[in-house]
Amino acid sequence: MKKYFKPLLVLLIVAAVSMATAELHAQSKAILTNSGNMKLSGTSTMHDWTMNGIFKVEANYKLDESNLALMSLNELSFLLPVENLKSDKKRLDETAYKALKTDQHKDILFTMTSATIKEVNGNKYAITALGNLTIAGVTKPITMNVSWILNDDQTITCTGIQKLKMTDFQVKPPSFLGVMKTGDEIALDFSFQFKS
Repeated sequence: MKKYFKPLLVLLIVAAVSMATAELHAQSKAILTNSGNMKLSGTSTMHDWTMNGIFKVEANYKLDESNLALMSLNELSFLLPVENLKSDKKRLDETAYKALKTDQHKDILFTMTSATIKEVNGNKYAITALGNLTIAGVTKPITMNVSWILNDDQTITCTGIQKLKMTDFQVKPPSFLGVMKTGDEIALDFSFQFKS
């Protein structure tokens, strides 16, 4: 019996390693850091306004290596230094920074807590990301909708628009020179890209 036990044990070990290797090849895990583009926009009593800036994004996701299908999204976070946001008017920028309390709170931060993924077609997915958004030192839970597209060159493009109210984050809608007052609602329009 003993003379059959050792070869059998070796065979089982080889089989287990082969199965683990096959599973590893079936899934590609990526933990990536990149930069993206953020547009902050809103309205006022005189005209609409827009600010643009670069933000840092980190993601941890799994792809099926056989067809690059998105299997899971385990981590997604944004870090936007508020003073990266710029408009074509210096006075608007200064007023926005003051309203967003950049002297105490430098960044806008989003951290995902969970996500659901829905395939739209072969190369496009709709992601519903639940998480916490911090603006001006105030953190609120939000639901963020992200469009995930696998491009022909195998890069991945993610886009989305998040509508918010400044007062939800204890930010008073600023006014400019006493004649122009901004609306409460704003939109964060973002895009970023990864190599698959």
